Formats: sequence, C-alpha cells, structure tokens
Amino acid sequence: MKRELVEKYTALPRSVKVLLQAVLDVISVFAAYTGSLLVRFGAEIPTETAALFTRSIIPIVLIYILFFNAFALYRSFWETTISEEFFTVTIASVGATASVDLLMLIFSPEHVLPQSVYLAGGTIVMVLVGYSRLYYRVMRRMALRMKATKLERAMIIGAGETGDMVIRQLIEMKSFGVQPVIVIDDDKKKLHKRVQGIRVAGNRNDIPELAKKYLIDIIIFCLPSAGGDQKREILKICTLTKCKIRTVPGLDEIMHNGDLTRFRKIKMADLLPRPEIKINVPGVREYISGKTVLVTGGGGSIGSELCRQIAALEPQELVIFDIYENNAYELQLELQHKYPGFPVTVEIGSVRDRKRLDDIFISHRPDVVFHAAAHKHVPLMEANPAEAVNNNVFGTLNTAEAADRFNVKRFVLISTDKAVHPSSVMGATKQLDEQLIQYMNTYSKTQFVAVRFGNVLGSNGSVIPIFQKQIENGGPVTVTHRDITRYFMTIPEAVQLVLQAGSLAQKGEIFILDMGAPVRIDDVARSLIRLSGYEPDVDIKIEYTGLRPGEKLFEELFLDEEKTEKTELGGILVGCSKSPSPDEVKRNLEWLREQIDADADVRKCLQAVLKTYHPAPVLTRDDEDPSK
Repeated sequence: MKRELVEKYTALPRSVKVLLQAVLDVISVFAAYTGSLLVRFGAEIPTETAALFTRSIIPIVLIYILFFNAFALYRSFWETTISEEFFTVTIASVGATASVDLLMLIFSPEHVLPQSVYLAGGTIVMVLVGYSRLYYRVMRRMALRMKATKLERAMIIGAGETGDMVIRQLIEMKSFGVQPVIVIDDDKKKLHKRVQGIRVAGNRNDIPELAKKYLIDIIIFCLPSAGGDQKREILKICTLTKCKIRTVPGLDEIMHNGDLTRFRKIKMADLLPRPEIKINVPGVREYISGKTVLVTGGGGSIGSELCRQIAALEPQELVIFDIYENNAYELQLELQHKYPGFPVTVEIGSVRDRKRLDDIFISHRPDVVFHAAAHKHVPLMEANPAEAVNNNVFGTLNTAEAADRFNVKRFVLISTDKAVHPSSVMGATKQLDEQLIQYMNTYSKTQFVAVRFGNVLGSNGSVIPIFQKQIENGGPVTVTHRDITRYFMTIPEAVQLVLQAGSLAQKGEIFILDMGAPVRIDDVARSLIRLSGYEPDVDIKIEYTGLRPGEKLFEELFLDEEKTEKTELGGILVGCSKSPSPDEVKRNLEWLREQIDADADVRKCLQAVLKTYHPAPVLTRDDEDPSK
C-alpha cells in the first residue's frame, strides 16, 4: 500500500509535489514546536506561554519555509546523494532556528519563548523535515526497484514433462520475468499435486475462475503434442480471460533448439475451427525433384512459401519471377543461406510482358510453372479495373501460352473463392482465369490445373496482420460488417494444396480445399484482441466501417452448377463444372482485349462475358445496422 502511494505521489506534477511538501513542512514545524513545549512544561503549559506560542508560531513557520526555499529543498526532492541532502537540511534548519530566536529577541522581546523551546523545536524540525524527505526517497527507490523487477504471474497449462521443464527454467532464470503461480491439467490424478513446488489447481474448465483468483498475467500453453481439437478447445477457454497467452515451441523445434522458453504468441491458425490439413504424398516429390520450377509472383506471400517448400524437394533449379525485386532478392538470400549451393535464380519482370516471358522460358526451360502473380486486393482492383484485367487475365494468358509453346509439363494456377459468383472485379478476373486454364487444357500437351482456396492467414494485406497492427496501436480494430464471414486456411496449407494439385493434374481440374465452416470476421477480431490480453469493446474498441467496394458478406467455394468429387486425399475436393466451349472462351478473351484497349467500361465488359458476375452494391455503416 505504501509503495502504491509513493508511485501515485511520484506521478504527480512537480508543482503539486512542491505544494504538498511545503504543507508537510508547515505541519512539521508546528508539531516540532508544540512537542518542544510539551517536553519543557509537560501537559500543563502556562497560559501566558501558550498565548505567546499562538502569536509567534505563524512567523516561525514562515521563517522556516523561507529558509527551506532558499536552500532549494523544494527543487531537489532528494535527487542528489543522501549526505548532500541531509547536510542541506541541517544547515537550513539550524539557520532558520537561529534566525527565529534572533528575530524574536530583536523585534518582539516580550514574545520570546524559553530558549530551550527554540533549541528543542529546531532539532525536532530538522529531524522531521529530513526524515520526510529521506522516507520519500527510500520508498521511491523501493517502488522503482519492485516495478523494474516485477514478475508476470503465470498459469502453466500442462503438468507433464514439458510443463515441468518450463516451470524449472522459469524458477531458475528470473531474467524471463515470469513467475509460475499455478498449474492446470485435466488429469484428475494430478489435482492438488505439485510440479517443481507449484500446485496443480484445477482443470481446463477452471481456467477463467483461477485466472481471476490468482491475479494471473500470462497463460503459458505447455502441451506441444496436443491434438488440434484439444488445443483449440483449451485455447478458446483461455481467451475468456484477460491474460496474455503464449505457447512453447512444437516438439520438432524443441528437439532442434533444446529451448522450451522461446514462447511465441498464439496464432489464429491455432484457433481454426477444423484441424490443419497436412498433405505429404510421394507424388509431389516425384514431379518436383530434379526438375526446373518457375514460380511467378515468387516474392509474394503464397509465392515465397511455395519457393521455400519447393526448395526442400530438391529441384534442379528454382526460378523466382517477380516484378518487385526487394522481396524476391531477400527470398533468394534466405534460400541460399538455408540450402548452400542450391541453384535459385531471380528474374525481374511482368507477366504482362510476352517478350520477357519468352526470354525466361528460353533461358531456363521450366518443367513446372506455378502461377501466383496477380493483383489480389479487392478494393484496389475496384478502383483500377483495367489494370486488374490486364494483369490477372492477360498476364495469366501470356504465361499459359508460353508454357504451351515451350512444352512445360505442368502449369498450376492460384485461384480464389472470390471467383465463385464474383461480386468484384478481382473475383471476375479469377473466374476468367479458371475458364482460361480449362480452355488451354483442351489443346495443349501441358497439364493445366487450378487451385481455389479462401483467405490465407498471415498473407500480405490480409485481415489478420491488419488486426494485429491495430491492436498494437491500441485500436480501434476495424471490421467491415458484423456478419461478414470468410473461409480461412494457413499459408502452409495453401501451399501444400498447390503442390499436391500439381501431382494430380490431368485435365484442367479445379482443386478445392475442404475448409469446413466459414468464420465470422467479427469473431476473429475479438479472439485476436483476447489473445493479446485485452477485453474487446473495453480495452480495444471494434468499429464497423461498412462493406468495401466489391466485397461480399459471404464467400462461396463452389458454383451452383459445379459438382464436387472427393479425391484420394482427405480434405481435397475437385470441382467439375461445364465450362464455356474453347471457341467461346477464345472469342471472349479476344473481344475483352479489344474493349480494354478501347477504354470501354470494364465492369460492363466483364458482365458481358461472365453471366455469374454481379457487381456488389456498396453498403454503408447505416445499411449494416438493423436499428437504423
């Protein structure tokens, strides 16, 4: 309690602290001279002496305050050494006492108190004034020291071997700044037992109550081998608290680094409403290993992860093609560091440049092409529709035709769920891309295939990094609509799906990841806020800004007429739809190019060639609120 009062006092403005110190000194002088009278006369102070004291105490107090001010006792606040401060207080007190005695003798000899009263009073003033400043300094230092060394109170999830090792390291190494307080485990046999002296206080259902009872600051998840369902259930309970949530590394990272206390933040991938799909089929390595692989858009979120996973499959050469040199160069350095001697080449250019594409295909003769180059941001493409068509549609056509001319064995297109009943220019261009792939497959010896998936967690410009940055800045977190939902997948899932699609490619299929139920973006925002240790709408506000141009409330994975079939791999579906005839696709592309070159209305042109494209109306904040 004393430390808290000192912290509050220290935080006050300097002018307020000066005033409070002066008031305390006034009280000290009054108490000192009152005490000296009591010492001199006992409980029965003579009436005349009491009257003299009453008339002279105000001048006495003023003299002391003037001396204290002259000796800068209201400026230092014990910021210099204790000996210097004590010497100053002593000199000021002695000077003030002598001045009081002398001035009373000169100007009011009839009002002079006994000399012993001045001597005792001055001594007591010196002690009280010095002690008050010394006490403040000592308490301030203690408060700062305790604040600097304050340990976060931790709840450990898991009383097994990993939890035991984490607790031991945290106890032995205070530098982590974390103090284990209680342990949580679902094993009834471990309840009330101790792990490294820390009690197992309850099971997963007790987490919210125990977090409040024990004033927990941070929850550390120590179940690296936990199954996906178990992990998600426990983490969802943890988000009901106001604690920060961290987890130990996975078992593979623990084995590699031997470090359990490199805690990481919980990621949204840990809370996906379905198990993360893992694909590991020998067929992927068979068509990558020893081959030359070209990745367009290789510096982007999906493209760069593709390059990382491809590099691990030992291709003969990896060619990273991107228009933005910085990301591609950094990726090249990363891969060369991780795989010394690995043949990775960066080529800079645009898929809209047919001659540049020809040069690359002639130089490297790729066996496999992954086409990830595209403009993907929906609102930006609504504002720049011609650029979207030129890059996403005709850039894809240029790359696909180059693949056909130079006898590429496999061509894998990265598509999106926004291509299904598109409401945006970006989504419309991706549906045209899917038709283009199926058209190319009708006459080319290259095996063309498309991969369609939802929002990718953590990709550049995606909602999760935006939310995280907004939370770091203290909010608000902006959500376009209360009811908007999206399908989510992790970057590794997306890339594994793309790689697997290449091994299954036969006749222009569109492969789709079974992503379970869609997730409300509002729920995602609230979960991220809780994972960061804050309370939504209390610590971090959520604002609803209205749907952006081209944005839909709900995304779909399949067209109405599209029949889906399961593949031999669990979690991957193949969409079977009746595509326009090759001649119709060819005519549509030629006509669309003519219209774009003639500066025609791009949206009307897209509607003319795509019956399923219906531009979305733009909703405002008022439109989304039923009460308005």
